[in-house]
Amino acid sequence: MITQEQIPAVLEHPVYDAEGNKIGDASHVFFDDATGQPEWVSIKTGLFGTSESFVPIREAVMVEDHLEVPYAKGMVKDAPNVDVDNGGHLSESEEVRLYEHYGIAWDDAWQQANQPGGEGWAHSGTAGAAGAAGTAAAVGSTGRDMGVSEETAMTRSEEQMHVGTERYESGRARLRKYVVTEEVQQTVPLRHEEVRVVREPITDANRGDAMTGTDISEAEREVTLHAERPVVETEAVPVERVRLSTEELTEEETVTGQVRKEQIAVEGVEDDEKSHPRR
Repeated sequence: MITQEQIPAVLEHPVYDAEGNKIGDASHVFFDDATGQPEWVSIKTGLFGTSESFVPIREAVMVEDHLEVPYAKGMVKDAPNVDVDNGGHLSESEEVRLYEHYGIAWDDAWQQANQPGGEGWAHSGTAGAAGAAGTAAAVGSTGRDMGVSEETAMTRSEEQMHVGTERYESGRARLRKYVVTEEVQQTVPLRHEEVRVVREPITDANRGDAMTGTDISEAEREVTLHAERPVVETEAVPVERVRLSTEELTEEETVTGQVRKEQIAVEGVEDDEKSHPRR
């Protein structure tokens, strides 16, 4: 059971279900009109905490720095939509729908709250709200004194914009290897042999060699000629390594949104805040 003294520790703190799943952050605590006991807690849900879901606080417990409720995350998020800005109160029809959603009998809850010694977790009318200002000195709708009279004070609330980020796939890159054929020219020197007739006159120096053999006869000599021709062969060799890498860049983007806030006008008496502004 959450007591009034624990309310500051509940507001703006995470709320988890029994399985350890975070549902959201506690935004408001609603009190019972008849008993003044905490009855409902609204939880900010959604990507930016723009929605609020109601869950009974009767069986909730504080675990370290968060509130734990005995209802599944999906059940809480599927709870009937209730306008939190409706004067900080729940109508009877809204409470009936919430009780039915969580499987709590409205008649049994009403009798339990109003019988002597009842725990006060249900009520017959509406509930007051302790706003996100984080104080347990909130006021029930019946004017029950919880530090300040409802007749002389009101709570001013305002919305805050929370901007987050989400990661998404913006594109893909791939490496693909394919084969192309190109013409390559290379000049190579080629040698070949040719026959050249050399005539040498007979002199006293070579006369001895020239006079060998018969005087007059027939003879034949043959010379083999050689030449070079180009021979082409290919070889695959590695020349370059290509790979893909990613780098993360950060850029600033301005996000514009609208938030609402309440203003309190003072009539018939001088506003101390205006006459004595805070420094």
